[in-house]
Parts: sequence; C-alpha cells; structure tokens
Amino acid sequence: MYKITAEVEGMACGMCEAHVNDAIRAAFDVKKVSSSHSKGVTEIIAEEALDEEKVKEVIKESGYTPGNVTTEPYEKKGFSLFGR
Repeated sequence: MYKITAEVEGMACGMCEAHVNDAIRAAFDVKKVSSSHSKGVTEIIAEEALDEEKVKEVIKESGYTPGNVTTEPYEKKGFSLFGR
C-alpha cells in the first residue's frame, strides 16, 4: 500500500474537493482519496504506487494547479485495545 500526497492550489470549497477526488478515482484504481481545500492537499491511498506526473496531469485537467507530489509506503493502522 502507498500513500500519495499531492499539493493542490485553487480548491475553495467542498465541491472543489469532490471534483478533485472524482477525477483521481476516474483515472486511477485507488482505495481511498480525500482532499482538503483549507490545507491545499489531496491524499490518496492505493495498492500500487501511482505515476506522480500522471497525478499532476489529472489534477491540472480537473481545473486546479498541482504542486509537489510525494509517495511513501503506507501501513494501515490497526485498532487494538492492548497496544497501549
């Protein structure tokens, strides 16, 4: 699993976030995608690493300005009452 974080300029509201999320879902096979207009970031969780240039292209085609895109390994955090 991988976590891809993309900086996105131009999102102003929840509809902007949904627009970016829908564009990412349409272009890639992802587990989860969430955007924050206040932080200017889109976070993507996927089984495979995504082409960072393609992520930027999809964001740009949806009408927003892509910034830096980073990819890092992602481990789902399990819920445990005993791990404290």
